[in-house]
Amino acid sequence: MGLDITVLIADSSWLEEAPPRERLPRLRDAWYADETGLWDVGPEAARAVEGGWEWPRGTGGPRFGIYEFRGTLGSFKAHFWAGERWEAVREHADPVLRSEVDALLLGLVWNGRDGEAEHTDPEFFADPGRPRDDPAVLPGVLLARSPDSVRRLAATWERARPLLGGLRETFDTLSTKPHGGGWVRAFDEFAVLLEDWGRVLAEADRRGWCVVGLSE
Repeated sequence: MGLDITVLIADSSWLEEAPPRERLPRLRDAWYADETGLWDVGPEAARAVEGGWEWPRGTGGPRFGIYEFRGTLGSFKAHFWAGERWEAVREHADPVLRSEVDALLLGLVWNGRDGEAEHTDPEFFADPGRPRDDPAVLPGVLLARSPDSVRRLAATWERARPLLGGLRETFDTLSTKPHGGGWVRAFDEFAVLLEDWGRVLAEADRRGWCVVGLSE
């Protein structure tokens, strides 16, 4: 079936009421709670449309929200292939744009040219000093960015956004070489995915919240 991803933004002050190692379970427990209405299967259940937010119901008010990316069906494959396509075209991009998109994707979903990029701020969910490669630290977490990281990434996107169109011709010419298959094969698909990440970052930054990507 492949790797899935659910991207959430969450109230950091609420999570920080718990010790670091208890914050991820707290978020998961809130997400799976019946009162949120997120797991209803009846016709009355409100479901987010692509490119939109889904907010939990309940008396406590929204402490997190889920963003539905356009054209991904909840799969991580689109995000992975966006990184692959970027790696294929980045050397042909304007240097300023290259620097900004590098920073954006390295902070979110791209492993980078050396395959060692980190997409998490482990100290936000785990006790300081725990090894970063300990699978018990962040089980199922593909992305975990603190409000400070979110702020920097949101600013990066705002700088990249007006320059992105200059990549269209190069992207559509080179992005499928040498990778002929996979997702995100056209510039518009790439741009839409980045725009959706921009929406996530902007909303989280506006609220002072964190961003988390979970694979369940």
